[in-house]
Amino acid sequence: MKPTLNPRKLAILNFTKSESSLDGAEPLAQFERLQDFQHSDIGDVQVHFQSHGEMRESAQGGTAPWLQLSADTRLTMVCQRCLAPVEQTVSFAREFRFVASEAQAELEDEESEEDVLALSTEFDLLALVEDELLMALPASPKHDVCPQAVKLRVADADFQEAEDKPNPFAALVGLKVPKG
Repeated sequence: MKPTLNPRKLAILNFTKSESSLDGAEPLAQFERLQDFQHSDIGDVQVHFQSHGEMRESAQGGTAPWLQLSADTRLTMVCQRCLAPVEQTVSFAREFRFVASEAQAELEDEESEEDVLALSTEFDLLALVEDELLMALPASPKHDVCPQAVKLRVADADFQEAEDKPNPFAALVGLKVPKG
């Protein structure tokens, strides 16, 4: 019988050594920071994720634990053109290499092109999914074609009247004393 894996408390080293996979779908309600970008009721919005662990040869001659992780969800955000709701698919696919400590991860992450994380006996896979989805959010969500024509000019009657009034400082020009 295969043990049940908890994505909130994942033993990464065991997960990668056994070349395990963990796939699932969690309600958006489980992702507090991601919920802030959902413009409508979270309802039955799901975050789908897939993960696979493996050991790969490292540059130092041993093996290193690696995690392949991908996730996607569909959020209702605010279109930055027309301000109406717009459905956006948010997704990512990344690989992470794990090292023994947080200090080593920080040092190696700066020097390598790989994403490096510290090993943990209770690694929160769903927190990493949320972090990566937050970074994958569109900077400016927009419809391909907005459902209503976007008003590009502002016509304010008070603004037009203000333009037509004489400048109150124009009379001061006559008071100016010539230099000489």
